[in-house]
Amino acid sequence: MPARLFTPNYPLAERMRKGWACLFFAVIAGSLIGCSSPPPLRLPTENAASRLTLEQAKDVTVYAIGLVGTPYRWGGNTPESGFDCSGLIAHVYQKSAHLKTPRTVAELKEWGVPISTNSIRSGDLIVFSKGNESTHAGIYVGDGRFVHAPSTGGRVRLDRFTSSYWSNYKIAFNRP
Repeated sequence: MPARLFTPNYPLAERMRKGWACLFFAVIAGSLIGCSSPPPLRLPTENAASRLTLEQAKDVTVYAIGLVGTPYRWGGNTPESGFDCSGLIAHVYQKSAHLKTPRTVAELKEWGVPISTNSIRSGDLIVFSKGNESTHAGIYVGDGRFVHAPSTGGRVRLDRFTSSYWSNYKIAFNRP
């Protein structure tokens, strides 16, 4: 509020009217800020429950490794047509664990329970982000490695998430 509202020569009615207007706009602004607040933070846990049994997680891992060498194809979701990263994940979880996954990397980032790097096990999801945008995903298979469909012209392959290339990304792990 302008400082002149508090001077004795400024009419009381005018000070009250402008004071109420300022209060009204402050309440409205506070309400709007509350509406645009970000979603709650998903913190990693140590021992997350899973929709997958240990046997299913093993099946996911074995099946994913068996698809290494399959060609990459944007939008692909079968071994015959090729895979993109989310198509590979959807296919593997459906075929080996009868579990339906989201189809986009952005949706996969929110799927399952976030887990810490110390708690990952084979069959968990690994999601890579640049800034706030999730850009790539794969299936963790153990020993610091994951299976993924990397890019146009590429093939499904095994990589280490600790490699210099992937260290440029923010990495999150989710347990389905």
